[in-house]
Amino acid sequence: MRIVLGVGGGIAAYKVASLLRLFTEAGHNVTVIPTEAAIRFVGVATWEALSGNPVSNSVFDDVDKVNHVRLGHEADLIVVAPATADLLAKAATGQAGDLLTNTLLMAHGPVLFAPAMHTEMWRNQATQANVETLRSRGITVLEPAVGRLTGADSGPGRLPEPEAIFAAAMALVDASSPSTPLAGPKPLAGRTITISAGGTREALDPVRFLGNRSSGKQGVALAAAALDAGAHVRFLAAHMDVQAPAGVELVQVESALELRDAALEAAVGSDVVIMAAAVADFRPAEVSDTKIKKVNGNDAPVVRLVQNPDILHELVVRRDAAASTQLIIGFAAETGDEDGDVLEHATAKLKRKGCDLLVVNQVGVGRVFGQDQNSVIILSGHGAAPQSAAGSKSDVAAAVIDRISTELSRVRPAT
Repeated sequence: MRIVLGVGGGIAAYKVASLLRLFTEAGHNVTVIPTEAAIRFVGVATWEALSGNPVSNSVFDDVDKVNHVRLGHEADLIVVAPATADLLAKAATGQAGDLLTNTLLMAHGPVLFAPAMHTEMWRNQATQANVETLRSRGITVLEPAVGRLTGADSGPGRLPEPEAIFAAAMALVDASSPSTPLAGPKPLAGRTITISAGGTREALDPVRFLGNRSSGKQGVALAAAALDAGAHVRFLAAHMDVQAPAGVELVQVESALELRDAALEAAVGSDVVIMAAAVADFRPAEVSDTKIKKVNGNDAPVVRLVQNPDILHELVVRRDAAASTQLIIGFAAETGDEDGDVLEHATAKLKRKGCDLLVVNQVGVGRVFGQDQNSVIILSGHGAAPQSAAGSKSDVAAAVIDRISTELSRVRPAT
């Protein structure tokens, strides 16, 4: 496969050398086009040595080959990493001031941008508008990773790891070439799936919160399985111990109330909603603006709790009111008690919530939360027999997505 690898002028350019290696070791022919600023971070000699191809960023080199037209026409895939705020703006507005932006305008195949910049730049309204413009044109813009940035600051804006970019790029090529022998069936192609993951945190004061043990691993596995099945994934991430997969439309939340707002918005236009997040049932009635101090001789403060909204049930009510064919799946992390076992509690919850499927697992210390293995029972709200799935969280995710594909194929057209 012929790949054009555009390199933007950011400190993360050094990581793109590893991405280039992944492409070439997979047997692809890669032409690297660094911007002038990128060459100040990683020199031309590095790109030529790793790619085995000459490197230029000027439309005036090899004029007889008409590179500013030819490269975009011939490329089976164009990947831009790091995609700086400047490059995203130029691509969104159709500028053509150098060889890379000319090539982007001439692209005939899929295009993927892997952004990297400071958090404030990424969240700036101008950048977000440019990203939305590119996505509306069918261009894939990955969500940046969250973590340490240049200097002491941290947040969303890190370049995704080279392996994640490589996987997203290969998946993009497969999705755009369904007739190739390497491309398997995509049962969720054309579908939009909203997935929530992780655990919500309910603030007590600026320092403390009420939370839970959810790692987000099962939700991430579900998102990866849905992407593999060809779906467009809206991923609502509460606190997670793992990164969201590359290629999702990422929305980050903290509290149950924030998740409610994000879920109701994301559900609009979604064929499927999977509420896999561990949502706090209660939140503190009052949140202190300052840290609650421990004072010797005084009793410990009493924390009064109020119930959080039932997001899953509200999604069902809104779906039913709109007479929609949307499929809604809930997750239930249960423990047995004197009133019943796990399955009895889960069956009652399925009836209360009114969702189509409920994925049930038994939780406890050392079980499910934070682990790499899982064992679930999928209950149906429409009378179908319970279905068991066990193994790695990826195995469980594959079983859930397969069940969803079956449910959708029966009566639900794509929205």
